[in-house]
Amino acid sequence: MLTRTFFVCLFVGLYSAGSSLSCRWMDHKFRQYSENSLALVETMVSNSTNSTEGEVQDTVAFPNDLYSQVSKASAEDKVVFTVQALDEMAALFEEDYSSASFEEKTVKDFLSVVTQQADGLRSCIESHSHEKNKKLHMYFKRLSSHVLKGMRHSAKSWELIRKEIKTHLMRADQLVSSLLTN
Repeated sequence: MLTRTFFVCLFVGLYSAGSSLSCRWMDHKFRQYSENSLALVETMVSNSTNSTEGEVQDTVAFPNDLYSQVSKASAEDKVVFTVQALDEMAALFEEDYSSASFEEKTVKDFLSVVTQQADGLRSCIESHSHEKNKKLHMYFKRLSSHVLKGMRHSAKSWELIRKEIKTHLMRADQLVSSLLTN
């Protein structure tokens, strides 16, 4: 009897350790916030700059390798990475975006949604002592210095940033969606 109880407990423990991170906020709210943030960043589109595709790639390559690495990581590491990416995106908008054609209300709404999304995901993380991904941080720092500051916070530079952020939001959505239980 005691042996049977031990094996049941062992099985349940191993099963729960191997299963995906389960978080009520992620299961019920993440998709809504993800869709809202993507919709808001899409409404910020600037029609004045259409030939900017190659410029940001030459300056700051999108960190596809970081997303590939983290896609193989633990559920909690995926969430930690996504929270950092969302925080870094929000930090970019602390820069001067007055030259951009973005409506201020749209930017404020976007920042609010992204911040709430990061906070919601943060509530799903058990250990709050994770180190930041230095490569991801340096990537966003290069976006700030090479694209925004290097192009004097012009409308063109903000359109490049908007496109990069849209790609990050889509990749973050894929990353976290792989963890959802419903």
